[in-house]
Amino acid sequence: MALLGQRPAKTAPATGPAAGPAAGPGPWPGLALAAGAVALAWLTHRLLPGLPMLTVAILLGLIAAHVPGTRAWVRGPAKAGLTFAAKRLMRVGIVLLGLKLSLDDVLGVGWQTVAMVLVTVAATFFGTWWLGRRLGLPGDQPLLIATGYSICGASAIGAVGDVSRSEERDTAVSVAVVTLCGTLAIAVLPLLQGPLGLSDAEFGRWVGASVHDVGQVVATAQTAGGAALGEGVLVKLMRVAMLAPLVAAVAVSVRARGAAAPGERRPAVVPLFVAGFLVMVAVRSTGLLPGAALDGAGHAQELLLGAALFGLGSAVDLRSLARTGGRVALVGLCAWVVVAGVSYAGVCATA
Repeated sequence: MALLGQRPAKTAPATGPAAGPAAGPGPWPGLALAAGAVALAWLTHRLLPGLPMLTVAILLGLIAAHVPGTRAWVRGPAKAGLTFAAKRLMRVGIVLLGLKLSLDDVLGVGWQTVAMVLVTVAATFFGTWWLGRRLGLPGDQPLLIATGYSICGASAIGAVGDVSRSEERDTAVSVAVVTLCGTLAIAVLPLLQGPLGLSDAEFGRWVGASVHDVGQVVATAQTAGGAALGEGVLVKLMRVAMLAPLVAAVAVSVRARGAAAPGERRPAVVPLFVAGFLVMVAVRSTGLLPGAALDGAGHAQELLLGAALFGLGSAVDLRSLARTGGRVALVGLCAWVVVAGVSYAGVCATA
């Protein structure tokens, strides 16, 4: 069964003098706006450490797309740059994300934890995708929401949306619902540690296996101390490692459909940015990079993803979201229950 629904092939662009692109400001206004938003998101995170910078960046994008003073700018002169940030800078950020994971870290947690992560990712992905299709979510929204919940939130949505050539609206809606639930997790999950009887380390593993974005995992797990934070980040990065095979599977599905328009290249089975992600994992695994280099790459990765997620947030149209908002919210809530329930069972089974 194909992961992606059939979509009419795109028509080839017109040729001739009339088809030439109109002169415009290029990407720089949008990139400048994204840079300013990232700086504001970073400052907000510094003032409110419990609020992840990437989450703030998405929220700023949503605000910029709907406030009368900035809406025309976002939809007009800044559009090209924001689209560039959402696609190109996202890819570079995902490549650098590979430097956060080493093979030694994965092997050190034991096969039980690896199995728990695999089961959680598979159950969340296929359960969410199936429910989204059953409820009639349009376009690639079932696929993208399932990807965000099961792997690593908005970053995974951007990667899979790029390979699947998803409509910008589907990507933006999926980012919005996944970000909302991930943000709520920061407030909700710490309240459940005591009632669920989880030790600090177990709570960290549960957070890492169930919360979507790396920054949201850090914000949630750190409420239970250093042991919880370490376990949470490690388990979360194991989920991030699943991004490469998932993107490859989607690329194979797109190629199998054979729906490319004349002159349009089909996606590679392993896209270049995914190959770069795997190379960075291998480089990190050698242990040759000094801590300062890893820290610098980590900051660069966060800034790039912040700009990309601001671009994605600015593409959300709340009016169109409202038309399918009830169904999207239901899928998001059910997916949240699935990922939290399956991961909790897995943590208890491997304790």
